[in-house]
Amino acid sequence: MSNTTDAIKRSILTEKSAMDFYASCATHMKNEEARKTFELLAREEREHAESFFKIYDGDDIGSFDEFMKTETDSDWLSELEKKALPNMDERKAMELAMEKEQQLEKHLREMAAKVDDAAIKAVYEQNAQSTHNHYALIESEYARLMGMVHETDIDTFVRE
Repeated sequence: MSNTTDAIKRSILTEKSAMDFYASCATHMKNEEARKTFELLAREEREHAESFFKIYDGDDIGSFDEFMKTETDSDWLSELEKKALPNMDERKAMELAMEKEQQLEKHLREMAAKVDDAAIKAVYEQNAQSTHNHYALIESEYARLMGMVHETDIDTFVRE
């Protein structure tokens, strides 16, 4: 297996870990909007995994749908269990999610910089941008839940 093929497989696994993380968070949310946010993020992480699966040239995974149903070791879920699950609430889950999204975006951008193949580089860059957008979405929902001024209200407060 080439280094690029191995890196793409690790990316599929990472996106699956993120999907499982968000699906698990969603089941613990009492706030409906927070639950919907985590469900949306789980769906989008599945799409990210699929984008990597489409460029994966290994033959050890089988079908995408079957692979996504398998249980895999997940650093995302193990961190969730350590840091948030004992007393899971929206704040803890979102703080951990923002931390994980920042780490993932950095990793995806580093991988994009290392890849020579333009098509593969584009998948990494697209996923890095989407990961950045995930961070912004979580940050916005976090601010709303914590009663902070929402970015759409900033102009109102500045003018008053």
